[in-house]
Amino acid sequence: MLALRLARGAHPLVQLRRLMVAAASAGTGFLLLCTLGHAMGHPDASANSLLRLAWCVIPLAATVYFAVAVARSDPGTKPRSGLSAVGLGPGRLTLLTAISTAIACTLGSMLALLFFLHLRGDLSGLPFDGAARELLAANEPLPLAAALTLLTFVPLAASGAAAFVLRPQTAKPGKPATEQAEEPTPAPTGLPWGIALLAAGLAVETYASHAPGDDGFPMPGGLGGSSTGVLAGWALTALGLALAGPGLTYLCGRALQAVRPGAVRLLAGRVLQEEARRIGHPLGVVCAVASGTYAATVLYAGGGPDLGPLSALGAALVVGCTVATLVTAAIEARQSRRHTTAALLRLGAPATMLRGAAALRAGVLLAVFGPLTWAVAELSAIPLMSR
Repeated sequence: MLALRLARGAHPLVQLRRLMVAAASAGTGFLLLCTLGHAMGHPDASANSLLRLAWCVIPLAATVYFAVAVARSDPGTKPRSGLSAVGLGPGRLTLLTAISTAIACTLGSMLALLFFLHLRGDLSGLPFDGAARELLAANEPLPLAAALTLLTFVPLAASGAAAFVLRPQTAKPGKPATEQAEEPTPAPTGLPWGIALLAAGLAVETYASHAPGDDGFPMPGGLGGSSTGVLAGWALTALGLALAGPGLTYLCGRALQAVRPGAVRLLAGRVLQEEARRIGHPLGVVCAVASGTYAATVLYAGGGPDLGPLSALGAALVVGCTVATLVTAAIEARQSRRHTTAALLRLGAPATMLRGAAALRAGVLLAVFGPLTWAVAELSAIPLMSR
């Protein structure tokens, strides 16, 4: 009940983010139910049904990633002084965050079930009643237990991931991390691993594109198959970009402060260093999704097969969730700096200086991650076009 009250009394922007999580959960749940409909309509093609279920892991991961970002930015579940005295310590707040995430995802899953039943024709009286009877195997009885099991994937995964990521951190003296004195932000350590995985992924893609005897890993929605090695290489590339994102963001902050910086450059560089971990990972993931989207566009341009509705929904979920996660991380970073911003304004810092620092941060990130995304996309598309 406390989680419901916190959800009901939140700011409208917080409610909007929760509704976006519910919408992403609804889309992913609908994709999972469509795999069930395909399995019911094609009982002899169990391998193809399992393949469709495997492809649902990508939008599922994107939805969980977005749900965790929204849970982390929720101001209603952040630790505050005095809450431990009324039984709302860090552990209890983490539990409330997990419950709130589960509620939003469960709402989306229920909407997905209603829409699925409506398109099958099991629910009548609305537009598009039974519009996808053949696609969703309306002539077969729906196994309700299997449908509900599939719909629990998103709420359980999202709430579990939120609880794990937001669990109370304890330092060596035994005090929570929120009670420790502030220390200088150390540099992220994932940049060498990210570069190594990025190089390994591109090498695997290039080698697999010329390897004989690989029939490819078929894609749903009418799209052709791609080499299993090429897809594995792209996965390594995406992981490398995600790991390298915080380190690159931190280096951008150091570069801004090099060679006798002024107030604007110094402020922009320090903020990038402080927020390197918070916005670096979403930036890397967006770069990976953008490069993959570009490679797929080049591969299927011209006379390629049409993108099916379910594949389009899955692609929209992945792109939308990754971009929304980056925007949420940027908003969270801005909220975490509000006290510093207010202090600078009280000391007489002009608002134009703060806006200039923000524009400088955005410009340097775009100057670094834009060409990186384009280069990775071009290198990823070359092996796909050579097949």
